[in-house]
Amino acid sequence: MNGDKAMARAVCENIVAGARNRGGNDSDNTGNPDILVCPPFTLLSTVDSIIRDSACQLGAQDMAANSNGAFTGQVSSTMLLDCGCSHVILGHSERRTLCGESDQMVADKAGRAVADGLIAIVCVGETRAERESGATGQVVQRQIQTVIDTVGIEQFKDIVIAYEPVWAIGTGLSATPEQARQVHQLIRRQLARHDAGIAEGCRILYGGSMKPDNAGELLAKPDIDGGLIGGASLKAEDFLGICFGGLTQTKSQTQ
Repeated sequence: MNGDKAMARAVCENIVAGARNRGGNDSDNTGNPDILVCPPFTLLSTVDSIIRDSACQLGAQDMAANSNGAFTGQVSSTMLLDCGCSHVILGHSERRTLCGESDQMVADKAGRAVADGLIAIVCVGETRAERESGATGQVVQRQIQTVIDTVGIEQFKDIVIAYEPVWAIGTGLSATPEQARQVHQLIRRQLARHDAGIAEGCRILYGGSMKPDNAGELLAKPDIDGGLIGGASLKAEDFLGICFGGLTQTKSQTQ
């Protein structure tokens, strides 16, 4: 929940220009990282007008599980598509902890998103207490299994998973590259038990305080396919530093 039109315009114009100057091509993004910008709902149209003809894509930070109806204050997948979105973030740790979203609620939203043509970025992750008690694997697998049971493994062709250790968000802490790799590997193995092809093709992003100075080491690890960036995305130069300093041509980047 950051920014206004002026801030969004300045940041996104710098991202578009920086991506173009560093190798991003408006018409052909082959060999460059995929860049996704996910502003607050009120700024979707502003950002869309800036990035529409660039290599960047547009996503939202949340959506309802219903397509329309008497749900005051909610935003639907069809509304997001109308704003130009191709992606939506679901189940972010702040939504789960501050808004009480359950595993099933997140899974229902994911089902609606992919059914209506959006790519769902489903966030999973453990709290500090859960990590210290050795429950990381149990928590993450439970969150993902609920989505699998609800939408079916075949729908994961349109789902991205973002692993965000809750204890590393906004704290300045970050999982070590090896800690992150272990969880990403666990996630891919879980998917592979249902469908090896889906597991191989599914993008798994890391979302725990990724910054320009640690992105390269994190993204060099197997099974870490990109980043879900928080604070570092508020400064275009930091965000671009992660995109083009840390990512190989096969990896993706989400703001």
